[in-house]
Amino acid sequence: MKVAYEVVKARRDQIAQLLAEHQYLPLAEVCARLGISEATARRDLTALERDHAITRTYGGAVGDYNRRFDSFRERLAQSADAKRRIAHAALGLIKPRMVVYLDGGTTVHAVADALATGGPRPLTVVTNNLMVAERLSDIEGIELNVLAGQYLRRQAVILGAKTQTSAKLWRYDLALFGAEAMTARGLWNTQADVVAVERTVAKSTKSTVFLVDASKLGASAPVFLLSWTDIDKLMTDASTDVLSHAGIVLPNRSLVTC
Repeated sequence: MKVAYEVVKARRDQIAQLLAEHQYLPLAEVCARLGISEATARRDLTALERDHAITRTYGGAVGDYNRRFDSFRERLAQSADAKRRIAHAALGLIKPRMVVYLDGGTTVHAVADALATGGPRPLTVVTNNLMVAERLSDIEGIELNVLAGQYLRRQAVILGAKTQTSAKLWRYDLALFGAEAMTARGLWNTQADVVAVERTVAKSTKSTVFLVDASKLGASAPVFLLSWTDIDKLMTDASTDVLSHAGIVLPNRSLVTC
């Protein structure tokens, strides 16, 4: 029986929305979420790719976020001085023999840069950031571990259910995270899968530290990450006065201005 065009379009719009929220979904999960067969899911994904709404991958698909979001290299040049100052301050938190998680993002990459040129040894680093992994891959005294999962080329990060599973295998002494926005409510990021990995790591770490430059203050990002009471420390180049004006007031122990 032929299905009405409106029904097919609504279903495909729903798939596109799911991929916008989760970025990557395997084919089996698309079928389970919508209650459709693999053949129907494949036709829908092919049609969405033809309309440039998604990108097919082996066994699934990714949303158009991977094309719209600035590439990692493009973002490296943004607020570069502030990121270096924040990274230098963050380096002081890292002690020999720690297990340290380094998140995706260019501010965290600046920490890897600082670690590569000097810092505590020995050290165990776990990351889902391929640019961080490349920077630290040949540094003596650093044991490098990369999480499993779906690789997003433009963002140079690994995400998805496998990433969350492999993140749970570790117990971290320190986790250094980035975020795309900070408001009075808390910290926000770009997509559900990024937040899912960050929350998974945060549950397994002794100390949760966010490295966020002032350009993210009052910015817009779609997915809520954590409230201010759920983090141990914020490192930023935004002054306390500027933060206070935005409704962000943190205890002295929880705030480092760089």
